[in-house]
Amino acid sequence: MTQMPPQCNNLQEQVDSLLQLLRQESSLRQQDITAVQASLKKAISPEFEIVFAGAFSAGKSMLINALLERELLYSAEGHATGTECYIAFAEPEKERVVLTFLSEFEISQQASVLCHQLGLTTELNINQTDVVSLLSQGCNIIIETEGGENKSELAKKAKALMLLLEGFEANRDRIQTLENATYSMEQFNFSNLKEAASYARRGSNSAVLKRVEYYCYHPLLQDGNIIIDTPGIDAPVQRDAELTYDKIESPDTSAVVCVLKAASSGEMTTEETELMEKTRGNPGIRDRLFYIFNRIDETWYNTQLRQRLENLINSDFRDTARVYKTSGLLGFYGSLIRGTTGRDRFGLNTIFATSQGRVSVDDKLDSEFIGISEETPQFVSEFNRYCANSGKLSPSRFRISVNSYETPNENYVRILAEQGQPLIAQLIQDSGIEDFRTAITRYLTEEKRPQLFKNLADDLEDLCIQLRKHYQTIQRNLDSQPREIEAMKAQELLRLNQELQQVGQDFREHIAEEVNEMIMNRCDIFDIDFRQLQSRMIRRLDELLDGFSVEAAYGRTLRNHPRNATAPLIAVLVEALYYLANQLEDILVEATKSLVDNYFQYLKDSVRKSEYYRLLYRLLGNDGGIEQQLEELSKRVSDALVNAAGVECDRYVRESPRFYDEGTFSIYQFRETLQQTSQGFDCENMVDAQPAIRQLLRLDFEPKVSRTIRQTFRQTVNQTLKEHLLPLAQKQADDILQKYSQARDYLEQTLAQEAEEKIAGNLRRQAENEQKIQEYDRAVSGINSCLQAMKLHEHLLPVIAQNDSVSVDGEQLESEWG
Repeated sequence: MTQMPPQCNNLQEQVDSLLQLLRQESSLRQQDITAVQASLKKAISPEFEIVFAGAFSAGKSMLINALLERELLYSAEGHATGTECYIAFAEPEKERVVLTFLSEFEISQQASVLCHQLGLTTELNINQTDVVSLLSQGCNIIIETEGGENKSELAKKAKALMLLLEGFEANRDRIQTLENATYSMEQFNFSNLKEAASYARRGSNSAVLKRVEYYCYHPLLQDGNIIIDTPGIDAPVQRDAELTYDKIESPDTSAVVCVLKAASSGEMTTEETELMEKTRGNPGIRDRLFYIFNRIDETWYNTQLRQRLENLINSDFRDTARVYKTSGLLGFYGSLIRGTTGRDRFGLNTIFATSQGRVSVDDKLDSEFIGISEETPQFVSEFNRYCANSGKLSPSRFRISVNSYETPNENYVRILAEQGQPLIAQLIQDSGIEDFRTAITRYLTEEKRPQLFKNLADDLEDLCIQLRKHYQTIQRNLDSQPREIEAMKAQELLRLNQELQQVGQDFREHIAEEVNEMIMNRCDIFDIDFRQLQSRMIRRLDELLDGFSVEAAYGRTLRNHPRNATAPLIAVLVEALYYLANQLEDILVEATKSLVDNYFQYLKDSVRKSEYYRLLYRLLGNDGGIEQQLEELSKRVSDALVNAAGVECDRYVRESPRFYDEGTFSIYQFRETLQQTSQGFDCENMVDAQPAIRQLLRLDFEPKVSRTIRQTFRQTVNQTLKEHLLPLAQKQADDILQKYSQARDYLEQTLAQEAEEKIAGNLRRQAENEQKIQEYDRAVSGINSCLQAMKLHEHLLPVIAQNDSVSVDGEQLESEWG
């Protein structure tokens, strides 16, 4: 049995040390460490959970019984229960069972779901005896109609409901209303595990058990191995199926045995496909998957089934070696009857009597004498079928006849009496159970621990390579730095021209990016201001139209023409056009100035926050005139856009081209207004037409203003900003590059102090880097000692030796692998 070597006692601390080093490096901390954490947990965990999962009646429980060679779990041809069973190791004298019951509420929920699926009443109170009795009668009718409790899914569900109701009635005093009650086997007065397991296996008891924990002795369970039997993935109660899927996806699950029904059905079900996808998606399971095609004996009697199974395995399971074909029923009971003889009729009076809950009799004569009709165990039927039709038995070695005039039990006893242990051994071999038991035993006792540590080493390798390369790159860069003040000053001055060029380039690219963001409507500040400009123009037009006075416009017209005592509608409209255009120009100019001021303030703030701006201040002691240039440009752009706003609004004085088109509402409105105002020659007639004149003006101005704020003016603003900002950015970049002499003079004033500080900083960073390297080497050396103890010499992690050279950009790297 593989045990954890003492060299691995500090593995958690050593791996945590590496992960902490990784988190300290900003360029590496984004690396995904999920796989490392999962594999570490598996490697050091004292427990290794092996989950058996599959459909109901796939044979999971029987397979576990066969694996452990003792009847622990309830198994039946039909649907079993939603019980989750844990089987862990215990010394022989400490074997025990812990039982946890469903609550009354959970039982009632399950019963309601089954009633709904069976078409029975869902108004259910499981405490009412008459209701329970009626349901049981309904279940019996369904089972009889379907031809037996195992003949259809409906019959299986009916049987499940009957067992649930019987289990509640039999264990009513142990079941709590809302809580899950837990009992030790001593509280049931069971003296040993066999008695407790027999109770838990009973169908009605199993139906109301939520969880059963077996602690028993078996070599497979040593080294923290825990076998878990789960409810079927196609459970009639959805909650039971979800419990299995939750367990499959749990990080605590270490390996999964998928028990598949394809051997008896010829194909994978939807639930089985989903099960495989979920197992492969759990990083805690990885490749620790065993695929069991149970009930392989069905293919012995059906050539088509056998061919379909082989095709399935060759197509969908060709990439894994952990595929096994078993018959849990034949393998389990075959193992049990090895210890029987003709005296107990090869288990009929002992093993099968207990399993089926029947009164044990000495032999067939006694059975007939007391008037009991002896049942035929399922194993006996399958055994006889195996002997007669499987084609697995060599005629030269086994001369067997199954006689029709004998009962199945008589045939069974006679055949075993004639053939003895060789036939039992052949049966067990053909069942495939020994192959599966040998494989999983070898894995759990010899391969498990080394493989877990190999997975951890593989997951750590990339992390270690990244850390090692990072530290060596830092070490190389620091080693290349000058260590004398004058040499450091000379190096900084050599870099000065390059830094100025980079600052200018960064400024130019920054402004170009900001302009592009503005044009693409991705600058939030600019977009908000422009939407405010649009709102102000629309709001101001409404205010002007609602407040427009025909009388005041009429009066201005008469003052401009003192010789006349009346004025035409056209003259009033002309006054209105000039008035509205000028008022709208004022608001557009004001909003444009605010827009430009806010945008340039945003640009200045954005520049100040940039890294190149801070570098420029370090090199020159000032910003090189950037802010002043932006301030001056802001005024020029503002003046240009104010002029553009004036031109835009000046065009409002002219009527729209389509205003007088025939067939339009505007020409109709104009004619109606003209007809109303031409009824007289005084001001009163004109004032009476004020609503119509306002509507006429609205029809003219709304399309103009809409076109300005939604089409033309935004394009004008974009183009104006682009034409001014991009040349400025290029010119300023060139100007910054020309300031080399000024930067050199400024730097020489502070360079000695900066050089001294930089040398000190380099020495400090070098010391920190060396300390991290030592911590890294210490952790890796400890992990490698553990890997060596596990004989995983080919999976050792790289350490950083003092004489290592550095591999950067494809250069040669020499490394020492501990």
